[in-house]
Amino acid sequence: MHRRKFLGFLGLASIGTTAWPGRASAGFQDDFAGYPEQRGIVFDATRCIGCRQCEQGCQEVNDLPKPEKPFNDLSVLNTKRRPDDKAYTVVNKYTPRGSDHPVYIKTQCNHCLEPACASSCFVAAYTKTRTGAVVYDPSVCVGCRYCMIACPFEVPAYTYDQAYLPRIMKCTMCYPRISEGKLPGCVQACPTEALTFGLRKDVLRIARERIRQYPERYIDHIYGEHEMGGTNWLYISGVPFQELGLRQDLGSTAAPKLTSGALETVPMVTALWPLLLGGVYALSKRKDILAAQEKKDAVASAVEQTKEEHRAELKRFRERAEKEKQDAIDKEVKKALDQAASEQKKEDS
Repeated sequence: MHRRKFLGFLGLASIGTTAWPGRASAGFQDDFAGYPEQRGIVFDATRCIGCRQCEQGCQEVNDLPKPEKPFNDLSVLNTKRRPDDKAYTVVNKYTPRGSDHPVYIKTQCNHCLEPACASSCFVAAYTKTRTGAVVYDPSVCVGCRYCMIACPFEVPAYTYDQAYLPRIMKCTMCYPRISEGKLPGCVQACPTEALTFGLRKDVLRIARERIRQYPERYIDHIYGEHEMGGTNWLYISGVPFQELGLRQDLGSTAAPKLTSGALETVPMVTALWPLLLGGVYALSKRKDILAAQEKKDAVASAVEQTKEEHRAELKRFRERAEKEKQDAIDKEVKKALDQAASEQKKEDS
């Protein structure tokens, strides 16, 4: 087996039934370290060459729209991009200070151990699965987009392609694929072993070992091990992470702990939501009734105006006909008088 495939399949042997939906919502546990069988992916920035094959792999396995520029067009790397509803992952290029060589970073949902998107969603549209993947259920989403505001990594994107079915779009860590024992699309597509997939504890161990063996190549930090309480997507790099666009102000406190005070109002919001929707519905129905009445009145007014115009036109027609009739009679009378006068004149002469 190719070494890349071997590394990619780390931990898949134990996936078994544990990858199937044993779903649990993100909670407010103290020092939650994730589920024992959770998966993780480590991205090694020293190995990424910016080829965008991970983007293509993601697009293909998720049936996403093809990009405006083909994946082999690397000019897009000159502009900073973020994941959106048509691309679950993007690669960005950075040139660190004092370096002539670019460094590439892959951006996607980081699948937090206690995700901010799940803690901010009062209808439980987000679920932290036991595989580590954070998945989204559009059937219960009410479109509030609190998750977009809550996510510290600015990942969830809203799509309006279907007017009546707007939804959040984001990386799922290829949850359907890993549930079947397959690799995530991006990991499978990477040609340089920049991505390693397996149990989170195993990929953490691999990342630590690389840093230990090559201290001159890496900075001594695994981004995502503790940031925001920890994530299932991890980074190692040879340059400081702030120079690669990764936030350094997040701390190690999980999002639910930071938002628990504000989220105490969520039950009340949830209880009031049907009333709010009912009020909106009532207002909408009243608006429809008023609009229907206005339309009915407008039609009646138009009909009455048409009748008035018809009566006026008929009156004018009758008057014109009477006038033409009288003119014709007067003309004939005059003609008869003229003829009688002519005959009388002949008799007199």
